[in-house]
Amino acid sequence: MNTFGNIYRLTSFGESHGEAIGGIIDGCPANISIDNEFIQKELDRRKPGQSAITTSRNEDDRVEFLSGIYEGKTIGTPIGFIVKNKNQHSSDYEHLKNVYRPSHADFTYQKKYGIRDYRGGGRSSARETVARVVGGAMAKVVLQELKIKITAFTSQVGPIRLEQSFSDLDLSNIDATSIRCPDTNLAEKMISYIQQIKDEGSTVGGIITCVCEGVPAGLGEPVFGKLHAALGNAMLSINAAKGFEYGLGFDSVKYKGSEINDIFYRHANGKIGTKTNFSGGIQGGISTGEPIYFRVAFKPVATIMKEQQTVDKSGKLVMLQAKGRHDPCVLPRAIPIVEAMASMVILDYYLMNKSARL
Repeated sequence: MNTFGNIYRLTSFGESHGEAIGGIIDGCPANISIDNEFIQKELDRRKPGQSAITTSRNEDDRVEFLSGIYEGKTIGTPIGFIVKNKNQHSSDYEHLKNVYRPSHADFTYQKKYGIRDYRGGGRSSARETVARVVGGAMAKVVLQELKIKITAFTSQVGPIRLEQSFSDLDLSNIDATSIRCPDTNLAEKMISYIQQIKDEGSTVGGIITCVCEGVPAGLGEPVFGKLHAALGNAMLSINAAKGFEYGLGFDSVKYKGSEINDIFYRHANGKIGTKTNFSGGIQGGISTGEPIYFRVAFKPVATIMKEQQTVDKSGKLVMLQAKGRHDPCVLPRAIPIVEAMASMVILDYYLMNKSARL
């Protein structure tokens, strides 16, 4: 299960402290001009060391394309790429060789495979998402040709929550602060809260909201390939993701149908749309043409700077003190990952829809 997608597909490989993280993108349309600077910028948004509220690791994360691109354009063949691992401190993990970290994948990986790479979690490390960001950046380049835009931002950190709808926000402010919240005043409160939690030696979670604009009506399958199910699958495959909802989501249970049914009408330009968008741009598993919006909940980072009780391979009780360089909050670096996964889903379903009818 290292391949994601149906027509536009990403196969990723590599471990946290291996030689490189890499991937193969298959199904990318030919003759697409590649913006290397844009792709590198997307990687830079994911990398650590961006601010005081991210880990201090200094990972260069330069992508090298090996195939599928000629004279700056895609040629329709598999696009191979690697990002070399250059800032490894494997010694930081030596004390974890025989110990299971609380709320990590150490125990489950050992049970599944009978062996595990304890250096940074190996394949279970969020370092693997480097490949996703490259695959998503390539998808974004294609989506730009289709006038489709994918934007994610931090909407909640711990108890501090953004109350406005995305339509009432200036999304151009997202990268103006290190937490990537478009409300710059609320962003400062979020940053202060994260710093407080970090000083305590702990971590904090939150919610990322994502908006997909310009998605045409008709994408998605009516039964097992529902568009929202594909987006949910993509988001819940991201490290530390704990929940997914689209449109009104769980809040919809508080209303009557008469209050939240999206009423259809004809726009002045002649197109049919809905007066409201409580359904989040998806009905019957198929896009309506209205903006698609969803939220992803992320738990607090499992590695904390406090001593915790756990067990070793033999089941013996031990006390564990984490070492190394870790994020107090995953949200700022998870935003480009959310955008990447959403971009790959939307492009994949756009290409799949080409086979729906003549």
